[in-house]
Amino acid sequence: MEHKEHLCVTLVPLFNHLDLQDQKRIHQLVRHTVYKKGETVFSPYDDPQLVILAKGLLKVYQLSPNGKEQLLRVVEPGGYEGEDVLFGVKNNNLFGEALQNIEICVLKQSDFQKLLKDYPQLSIKLLTINAEKNAKVEEQTQFLTMERIEERLSTYLLNLAKATESSQIKIPMKMKELAGFLGTTPETLSRKLKSLEKDQLIKRDKQTIQILDSESLEEI
Repeated sequence: MEHKEHLCVTLVPLFNHLDLQDQKRIHQLVRHTVYKKGETVFSPYDDPQLVILAKGLLKVYQLSPNGKEQLLRVVEPGGYEGEDVLFGVKNNNLFGEALQNIEICVLKQSDFQKLLKDYPQLSIKLLTINAEKNAKVEEQTQFLTMERIEERLSTYLLNLAKATESSQIKIPMKMKELAGFLGTTPETLSRKLKSLEKDQLIKRDKQTIQILDSESLEEI
């Protein structure tokens, strides 16, 4: 029960380097909330706050000028969103939606600013983490410059395999959302997956994919 109580704080690199007493103090400022699959977790209309994901998967997206949803990333437990708004950067177009039933912890901007006064080292830690996060966003930007969908798809599958250290991976989003992430349509994505399976590079069972030939995938 003690572990669950401090789950949000201990999961996040921003806080987990602090000693237990400090983590307990931060935990008292955090509000625990549960969202059902499909519910909006945050939007541009909310008060500035840090959203820490404790359980489940969170989809972060923006809307294009014509109102089309553009997936930016899928946040896993231990990840968080909203660090920019804590420093006064306005959220003009970012939304978060629960991909499954999730648990989050929320830290208000006013409480976070008090913490920075008491723990100046958090500012340095946040700068480091933000730099890493920005590097990942830049990676995705470069990723979308790949001309062929096959290349994007195979790179995505290989990256997922590296991240999980397993040749059997589970796609953490619906095929429609993956298509948006890869900058293509669900129909094209389905065809490309079938083509990879036909060439015996992968074996697919719904969201689960077994990579059979990583070398050939890298050469695509």
